Amino acid sequence: MSLYRNAVWFVKGLQEYTRAGYEAAAKHFVAGDLDANLSGRSFVITGANSGIGKATACEVAGRGGTVHMVCRNKDRAEAARKDIVEQTGNENVHVHLVDMSSPRQVWEFAENFKKNNSLHVLVNNAGCMVNQRELQEDGLEKNFATNTLGTFILTTALIPALKKSHDPRVITVSSGGMLVQRLNVGDLQFEKGTFDGTMAYAQNKRQQVILTELWAAEHKDIHFSSMHPGWADTPAVRSSMPDFHARMKNKLRSEAQGADTIVWLAVSEGAVKLPSGLFFQDRKPVSTHLPLASTRASKAEEEQLKAALEELANQFRP
Repeated sequence: MSLYRNAVWFVKGLQEYTRAGYEAAAKHFVAGDLDANLSGRSFVITGANSGIGKATACEVAGRGGTVHMVCRNKDRAEAARKDIVEQTGNENVHVHLVDMSSPRQVWEFAENFKKNNSLHVLVNNAGCMVNQRELQEDGLEKNFATNTLGTFILTTALIPALKKSHDPRVITVSSGGMLVQRLNVGDLQFEKGTFDGTMAYAQNKRQQVILTELWAAEHKDIHFSSMHPGWADTPAVRSSMPDFHARMKNKLRSEAQGADTIVWLAVSEGAVKLPSGLFFQDRKPVSTHLPLASTRASKAEEEQLKAALEELANQFRP
C-alpha cells in the first residue's frame, strides 16, 4: 500500500507541487486578494530567518504588519531581520530566540510573549527533517519535538492571546508528504522499526493536519488552516533532501511561490470566508487523503494523539 501511495503522490507532485503547478494554479488567483493594510496587526512567524518563513515575514512586513520572528540562530535571525527591514522599510520586525525542539523554551517564550504583546496571526512554519534518529536534550526525538510537540505547545499557549484579537488566525505549514502517511499514534517518537527521516517528517506533517482539524472544532472563534507550500527551493530542502534537490532543482518553486498561500491565508478576506480547519494548496482547500490510500485515522486515534501531546507538553510546562 505504501508503494501505491508513494507512486500516486510523486505523480501528483510532478503535476501540482512544482513551479509549473504553481503557475497553472496562479492563473485562477483573485487579483487584489493580497491587497491588505496590516498596520496594527501582529504576526508570530516561526523559522522566519530563511526560506518560506523569511519570504512570509517579508510579505507581511511589506504590508505594514508587526512581525515577530521566532528563530533559533541569533546571527542568522539578525541578518534576516536587517534584510526584511531594508526591503520593506518597516522597522516593526522583532527577533525572538527560541529552539522549537525545546518544549521548555517554547513554553517560556509563549508565556512571556503573551504578557507584553498582542497577537493576531500565528504562522507555524519552523520545521526540521533530521535523517538519523536523534534525541534532543530532554530525550525527545528531534523531528517530533520540533514539528509536532513544538507546534502543539506554541499554538496551545498562544490561543488565549489570539482570542483577545480581532480576526485571529493560525496557519500551520504542513507538507503534501503527509499524504503518504496514516497517523501512527502508537509510535510518536519512532522507537520501533527502521528509522526513516523523510517518513518521520511526513508523519509529523500528518499530525499537524489532524491537530489543525481538532483545534478548529474546539476553538470556533479562531480561523485555523494547514497548508502545503509545494516543492520549493529552500535551504532546508537543499540540506535535508540533497538528492531530491539535485534531481528536481529546475522544477522547484521559488521561496516566494512557496510562501504565497501562507500569506493569502494570513492576510486575505477570502481565506476566512472558508471553513476553519481545512488543508490548502495554492489558495484552494484540497483533500487530506489520496484516493484509495487508507490513511484515515479514527476519531479515537486523533483524540489519543491530542491527549498524548497534552501529557507530554505539561511535563515541560513552567
